[in-house]
Amino acid sequence: MPQFAHVFLLVEENHSYSSVIGNSSMPYLNSLASKYGLATQYFADTHPSIGNYFMLTTGQIITNDDSFGATVDADNIVRHLTAAGKTWRSYAEGLPAVGYLADGPYPYAKNHNPFAYFSDVVNDSTQAGNLMPFSQLAADLSGGKLADFSFIVPDLQTDAHDGTLGQADAWLQQNIAPLISNPVIQNSLLIIVFDESDLTDFDNGGGHVAALIVSPKAKSGYKSITPYQHQNTLRLILRALGVSSFPGAAADAADMSEFF
Repeated sequence: MPQFAHVFLLVEENHSYSSVIGNSSMPYLNSLASKYGLATQYFADTHPSIGNYFMLTTGQIITNDDSFGATVDADNIVRHLTAAGKTWRSYAEGLPAVGYLADGPYPYAKNHNPFAYFSDVVNDSTQAGNLMPFSQLAADLSGGKLADFSFIVPDLQTDAHDGTLGQADAWLQQNIAPLISNPVIQNSLLIIVFDESDLTDFDNGGGHVAALIVSPKAKSGYKSITPYQHQNTLRLILRALGVSSFPGAAADAADMSEFF
């Protein structure tokens, strides 16, 4: 497994693998899937959204209630990154202010930003300061201030939740293409994954979804047929940053090293 200076996780919403891969409404995303790595047998863990976001960051579903409002004390990625001396930031489109812990206003959705629930963040103003509006990403990229791990969440209009796949693809091209063309990508890993399939698809819990592994260090045009889920992505994130401990189901998950 190669090591990376930076890992980025970007989560899209509520579409099946077959509705995304090969869809002419998403030319940019499909160009990345063709050029880099594509997990063709990747499955979300549950429905609805919130449990998948928690699996990506805690290795547990925690809850399937999208209106959940409690603080989460469970072991999580923040705890493991911090213990290893690694930094993190969450960039959420529509977040009203740095350190904002409440829900809304629309189109921001707290249930797509799991870091805002963790006791490690809620009870620590320094950690809460890592909850950033998405606009800060461009400034951090140009200013050389990127964290080791960055979580990227578009809003409900641009993540394909309420908007179209075409709108989501246009957002990716506008906002992610500059990251991929920046020299920092040479030592970075970008993971793009859909949180869950459509609500008629319950295969392996949350249905068949697309997951892309984007990096110059990844095999070019590689298509994996290995079954993976969100706990595998969580393990990959930490291993790629040289972290050797893993929360929840990530402790026993395969690390997706075949992509490199």
